Amino acid sequence: MAGSALAAGVLSVAAMLSLGLAAIGGAAVTAQRAAGAADAAALAAADAASGAVIVEEGPCDVAARVAAASRATLVECAIDGFVATVQVQAAYAGLAAVSRARAGPPERN
Repeated sequence: MAGSALAAGVLSVAAMLSLGLAAIGGAAVTAQRAAGAADAAALAAADAASGAVIVEEGPCDVAARVAAASRATLVECAIDGFVATVQVQAAYAGLAAVSRARAGPPERN
């Protein structure tokens, strides 16, 4: 009887640890997805602002579309010349992963 209770306790602890590690893993994946979405959105907006890619919509609209394709939401977008700065948000289990990225031509010294 005591062995059964011990085995049940060990299994319960192992199950809880597995669930916790799965949640942490999912959050890490979401954070990386948000970072990738921010990078892609900033590059798309900078390309649209510079004219490297011809589009009918504005650079921030292009960034929003690219972020949405990565299952993220564009929260902020600022264009300064040919430089785009964006902030995106992706959700996982009710938590938000936020990432910011900047893209444009290289700075001149």
